[in-house]
Amino acid sequence: MRTQPNIIGVHLLFEQVGQVLLQQRSPSAGFAPNEWHLPAGHLEAESAMECAVRESGEELGVDIDPQDLRLVHVLHYRGVGTPRMQLFFRVLAYRGTPRICEPDRCTALGWHPYAALPAPLVDYTAVALTAIAANRPYTAMGWGA
Repeated sequence: MRTQPNIIGVHLLFEQVGQVLLQQRSPSAGFAPNEWHLPAGHLEAESAMECAVRESGEELGVDIDPQDLRLVHVLHYRGVGTPRMQLFFRVLAYRGTPRICEPDRCTALGWHPYAALPAPLVDYTAVALTAIAANRPYTAMGWGA
């Protein structure tokens, strides 16, 4: 059996009083146009924690100390193209006020109750949020039975 490369995505889970912070992706976004999604990015030449800290600044304009991140879920996703290992980090504390810092990629930002998430929501994001709420640390999606 040969090895299969995977893209690694890092997602930020900001929560407050039963709500989660979501971004609506731009209509011109290459991935999931007009869909709601957690703040996220691809791992570059850095650790996953460094990626989470970098993305929080780039996308939301907030500062996070790596000690304030907790890995709460891993979702191994196979859709179209290269499989993806999606890491979800709960943000325990941050400095600043989340705002849209990349208007070409995101057109709206808001807190949404877990019981009433907006639609359309990126499919694997919905699966991960459900798993996180159930305290399940791992989900495989799109790999068959």
